[in-house]
Formats: sequence, structure tokens, C-alpha cells
Amino acid sequence: MSRHFYVFRSHWLVPAPVPIVFDALAKLDEYPHWWRQVRSTRAIDEQTCEIEVRSSLPYSLFMTAHHSRRDPEAGVLEARLTGDLEGHSRWTLAPSPDGTGTSLHFGEEVEVRRRLLRTLSFARPAFRVNHAVMMRAGERGLRRHLKAG
Repeated sequence: MSRHFYVFRSHWLVPAPVPIVFDALAKLDEYPHWWRQVRSTRAIDEQTCEIEVRSSLPYSLFMTAHHSRRDPEAGVLEARLTGDLEGHSRWTLAPSPDGTGTSLHFGEEVEVRRRLLRTLSFARPAFRVNHAVMMRAGERGLRRHLKAG
């Protein structure tokens, strides 16, 4: 496997019903309203969005996300990613074990395509920490967003 390939996994618990959480996650162009590391988005069509993300490290990543699967009944959202990161991401939603909200599993498998970041492969641990920081902030932001209604 390439040293530029990453597999990320996250698990969130959100105190809101699955359909409401699914709806929020399906609206890629609205992520900047609740996820501060998603700096900007530009909808291309209903399925595709250009995204700029920046977490703790001093650079932004630019990519295009295209919904490749959007299945509210199964609680699955998948997107194909192209740009600085190429690969796919997947949200899987289900009622939380205690029945009070939604359990979200996020998976992402991507290859870094941006030349500068490919030369910094020695910084792999920092990239992983950066991603973890971004995901924790996303969970907090989604909770606040859904609470505000």
C-alpha cells in the first residue's frame, strides 16, 4: 500500500433521529454552517460539491465530493472524492444503542494527490492527528447545529 494512502474511521453519537441527521449530512454545501474546518463549499449540482477544508495544520485541502450513494432507508451516504484527496468516504447511520439518537460511523479511504503533501509523507502521524481533531470538531458542530434546529 502506498505511503500516501490513508484509511480513517470515526464514530459519533448524536442526540437526534436518524432522518434528521441523514438530512444534515446529505447537504454538503451546508457543512460550513456547522463544521468550522469545512471552510467553503460550492454546489455544482444536487449530487456534487467543491469543498475546501482546513484543520490545525497550515494548509487547505481542495476536493470535489460527488454523492455516489444516497440511501436514507439504509442510512448510507457515500461520496467519491477527487482533487487533493482521491478516494471515497462513507457515513453509515443507525439508531443509537440506547435509542436516544443516532450512531454514525464514518469511513474514508483516500490517497493524497497534492504534490507538497506527498513530499511530506514523514508527517503522516501529524496528518492523522489533524484528521482526528477535525472529526471531533465536526461531531461537536453537528450536535450544536441539530440542537439549534
